[in-house]
Amino acid sequence: MEIYANSLGMILRSSGFAGLTWGNMVMLLVAFIMLYLAIVKGFEPLLLVPIGFGCLLVNLPLSGIMDEGGFLRYVFFGTEHEIYPVIIFMGIGALTDFAPLLANPITFLLGAAAQLGVFIALFGALLLGFNVKEAASIAIIGGADGPTSIYLTVKLAPQILGAVAVAAYSYMSLVPLIQPPVIRLLTTKADRGIRMDQLRPVSKLERVLFPIVCTVSAGLLLPSSVPLIGTLMFGNLLRECGVTERLNQAAQNEILNATTIFLGLSVGATMSAEYFLTMGTIKIIVLGLVAFVFSTAGGVVLGQAMKVISGGKINPMIGAAGVSAVPMAARVVQRMCQKEHPGNFLLMHAMGPNVAGVIGTAVAAAVMLTLLS
Repeated sequence: MEIYANSLGMILRSSGFAGLTWGNMVMLLVAFIMLYLAIVKGFEPLLLVPIGFGCLLVNLPLSGIMDEGGFLRYVFFGTEHEIYPVIIFMGIGALTDFAPLLANPITFLLGAAAQLGVFIALFGALLLGFNVKEAASIAIIGGADGPTSIYLTVKLAPQILGAVAVAAYSYMSLVPLIQPPVIRLLTTKADRGIRMDQLRPVSKLERVLFPIVCTVSAGLLLPSSVPLIGTLMFGNLLRECGVTERLNQAAQNEILNATTIFLGLSVGATMSAEYFLTMGTIKIIVLGLVAFVFSTAGGVVLGQAMKVISGGKINPMIGAAGVSAVPMAARVVQRMCQKEHPGNFLLMHAMGPNVAGVIGTAVAAAVMLTLLS
């Protein structure tokens, strides 16, 4: 009997229950909430399911899954060496149609205006005591671009990667909840009902030349932008050139899907209780929300100015799509438009600033890297 008692005691001492802390329990609850939002509520399941499950795995005590030699430690290699964000940008480029932007180039300005939150959050983070490199990493959350946030944070402030990545991806998934109140606050019902003219057709020559010209221009002006802008445009060239359909499909599907799984798991793996449950994390999450709200507002305010200058031909709502959450932000604009004014279609107009926002956030990150590296 004593042998059985000793064996049971040994099993219990070596089980996860023996190492379970209140912090682990809190983070397991966070993981369950993320999985609930993804599976039940449908909030960006392709992102939140891997992140939530990665958080669950790393907060099961004594598993060693994130220790040196553990599975997630090897998976995390691709994140801490900026491999996954760059590959995901290639996939995004293969999925992205830049024609709405080329048909209405003025929407480039809306993508730039939607970076307002980045700079608001930068100064806010400095005031809250973060150093300038940490502040820059936090601020980029305002661009609503998870891969760019990870890329910049790994370069400048890897010690806050977990909080920045989770905040960036969480707010990306909450675009349908966060943006509508900001849009309603800054527009009238009449504004939201403005119908825009149909976009002009974009030739194949323009589609093929754009990724090449954009890569060369960005690379010469801001060499730090080449890893992100270059792979984004390479993916888009695979889409548009018409002679690499197999590669295009691979970039859009198998490669992008596999990388998303590994990136999500490794982001979740940074959410261990001892590193995540700190006052600094709370500040980062709050600053991320501030950045995202001001980025949305910046796009809408410039949209209002463009409405006036164009004589009422531009619907200011499309400025909200200037954040780089593609295509979620554009869909939010379309849903709001359809709800209040059925028959008014703004999706393609909103896609212009939406894809411009991807470029804008990558450029903002490159500027910060150039100044702070």
